[in-house]
Amino acid sequence: MERADLAAWLRLQLTPGVGNITARKLLTAFGLPHGIFDASLVSLEQVVGFQQSTALKQEPADWQALLDTTWAWLEDKPDSHRIFALGDSGYPQSLLNMEDPPLLLYAMGAPQIWQDGGLADAMARSLAVVGSRNPTAQGAANARQFSQTLAQAGLTIVSGMALGVDGAAHAGALDGAIDGQLATIAVVGTGLDRVYPKQHRDLAHRIVQRGVMLSEYPLGTPPLAANFPRRNRIIAGLSHSTLVVEAALLSGSLITARLASEQGKDVFAIPGSIHSTQARGCHALIKQGAKLVESAQDVLEEMPSVPRQAGTAISIATAVADTGA
Repeated sequence: MERADLAAWLRLQLTPGVGNITARKLLTAFGLPHGIFDASLVSLEQVVGFQQSTALKQEPADWQALLDTTWAWLEDKPDSHRIFALGDSGYPQSLLNMEDPPLLLYAMGAPQIWQDGGLADAMARSLAVVGSRNPTAQGAANARQFSQTLAQAGLTIVSGMALGVDGAAHAGALDGAIDGQLATIAVVGTGLDRVYPKQHRDLAHRIVQRGVMLSEYPLGTPPLAANFPRRNRIIAGLSHSTLVVEAALLSGSLITARLASEQGKDVFAIPGSIHSTQARGCHALIKQGAKLVESAQDVLEEMPSVPRQAGTAISIATAVADTGA
């Protein structure tokens, strides 16, 4: 992406009152962002309201500073850092099927990921693994061992790098990574120049070496509470299917599962004890039609695009035995 193009996309993203839906209306009417800002006020008002049109004619606060910061970030590690705009060839096609695809995707990963369609290929064999931030010992073990086994079988594990199940899923995928294959994708709710939670700093470093980190938020964006439920739609959109490991009834993981289901994708859930509040979300999903899984093989059997390999039958019982639960 050229600096002038980045400047226009950032200006569109930062314009007050212009969200993703309004931005897509403008892009449909005027083409690339340059066309939007070259349009007259009268032309803009034929597509959006007066206040939004007026805002588009003014430079957003901190726009130039963010442009300088972002361009420096791209130039600092050109083999690792990328920004994909809506419609770019490298933009994940699966996200275009969502109602609210991000305008920009900031990406950070190993250089080989950007070669030979690595990111696009990974989407066809990707599985979201999500669950509680406060899992039981069994839930954390399930997340890590299922993810490790599924990564060894050729899947790319997608999650949100939160504490609990997310972190265990990323770690398991990295443990099972196959050389030359994208092991895991972390979709985060901050700018990529920040690591949240701080406990995952080492994990983030490992992900960048063997996977990719993605965010729709500009550099410098802090961990705002509203951003994390929104990033769940990207997790669901990127993934072929979704596995909920352990979740309470009000868990954000159920949002991811609902979004995946609305997109016509398979949802899997691991059952737990009827006495555990952390299992009730999974049980509710199963009642609603999610597929009950007891082993990694159960997942692989529902994903015919992934070659089955020996040694994939890691089950809940194995995870429990390994934790001494």
